[in-house]
Amino acid sequence: METLANLESFVRSAETGGFSAAARRLALTPAAVSRNVAMLERNLGVRLFHRSTRKLTLTEEGERFLLAVEGNLEGLQHAIANIATGRDEPAGVLKISVSINFGTNYILPLLPAFLERYPQIHPDWQFDSRPVDLIAEGFDAAIGGGFELAQGIVARTLAPAHIIAVASPRYMQGRTPPADPQDLAALDGIVMRSSRTGRVRQWTMKNVHGSEMPAVLQEKIVFNDPVAMCEAAVLGLGVTLITVPDALPHLESGALMRLAPQWHADAGPISIYYASRTLLPAKTRAFVDFLIAAVKRDRLAERFAGSPV
Repeated sequence: METLANLESFVRSAETGGFSAAARRLALTPAAVSRNVAMLERNLGVRLFHRSTRKLTLTEEGERFLLAVEGNLEGLQHAIANIATGRDEPAGVLKISVSINFGTNYILPLLPAFLERYPQIHPDWQFDSRPVDLIAEGFDAAIGGGFELAQGIVARTLAPAHIIAVASPRYMQGRTPPADPQDLAALDGIVMRSSRTGRVRQWTMKNVHGSEMPAVLQEKIVFNDPVAMCEAAVLGLGVTLITVPDALPHLESGALMRLAPQWHADAGPISIYYASRTLLPAKTRAFVDFLIAAVKRDRLAERFAGSPV
């Protein structure tokens, strides 16, 4: 009887037209996928692919075999995943990518309770602000925003990433509080330059009534990191536009105050990303379910909302 790995390698190679693309979807090396397909061909006694330096094409026998197994593969994966999840304690190395500030402030505090529940899981977390390639880099999941939803990847929304204007009470002392985003131009701006594009990010803010207005800050100070922007604002150097999760600890401590509080910009959702394959490892499923429950319990979606609730 053929192994699931051989069948998966064949089906994904046929779908993507190459061993390398199939390997990225399966979190394997191209050599491993090629070896699995070769073993399947040897066991069946037929050639399934015509191989060239550019791509793979199915032979006539390969086309017939793909039609026979493709529709049944997902059901087989599901059956194996269900029986494995019901039998085994989630275990193994859990490789996660999350941004430094968000991960340290909101995800890391959940780890003690998670490990108490799942002691056989071993975290291997990368704190980094860049979007990662989940499949190619071997991550079980990633948390953040702005990820491209490549084939085979799904996103579960955790909370909004709303942008608000903040400054320190010391900086605002003696200054007229801005009534709307247009008034922010009169203040010293701490702005962000994208490391990827080299451009200063501009935002259009909106209020609860749906009105929109551009927020254009003076480029007094330019940084490429939201943590540095928050710290500069705390030091009284000006006003900055920052996500609520980044600003929240400083707002709660009183180190920062919100300006034009009826207005915010939307930077998209904060989500957890993971492979959509049915055979999701028990360790990944446990983490996803635990995180979503914790976010709901701690009301992060409400706390991160930039609009009045």
